[in-house]
Amino acid sequence: MFGALALKVTAINKAETAGPLSPERAASLMRSVAAHGDKEAFNTLFAYFAPRIKSYLMRIGAAPDLADDLAQEAMLKVWRKARLFDPAKAALSTWIFTIARNLRIDAARRAARPLPDAEDPVLAREAEPVPDASVEIAERDARIREAFAKLPPAQYDVVKMHFIDDAPHSEIAERLNLPLGTVKSRLRLAFDKIRKEIGDLVE
Repeated sequence: MFGALALKVTAINKAETAGPLSPERAASLMRSVAAHGDKEAFNTLFAYFAPRIKSYLMRIGAAPDLADDLAQEAMLKVWRKARLFDPAKAALSTWIFTIARNLRIDAARRAARPLPDAEDPVLAREAEPVPDASVEIAERDARIREAFAKLPPAQYDVVKMHFIDDAPHSEIAERLNLPLGTVKSRLRLAFDKIRKEIGDLVE
């Protein structure tokens, strides 16, 4: 949960549709992410791929809010699993969209909704290797956990629902009887507070 929150803090406002990105340039950026944890390179990849993943997920039946959440979660997985990408096995776009598709399948199963064309073997979930946990990630998550605990109750509730309960913005608004804009505003305020608390981790 806290790893997702960390990357959301760094990538917020980065998901506007970016211009063309050649496969060679994308692979180069990915190497920088894998080798150095290059946040600028990741933000460029995020800005390019996140809106395209969202469009893809909506085309295969995901609601806009869910597609947005899954697109962000897919890119967070790209960050965490960067060292596992092997350009000899697949293009970067293929690897990223496979992650997104698997998340869509998992979300549909959690919601107990039938997938479109569920018998189609192309929808079978593909195995994703799990990277070893690192000390750096554990320390970062501890810092974020502390910042999370300091949030005002109203902001804490919406962040908890979004990242722990995996609820889209519309569901949070319904559960808390709040306007959708208020939910988004509280999330943004929470990210700002967390960014101030852990600035050295996300700058």
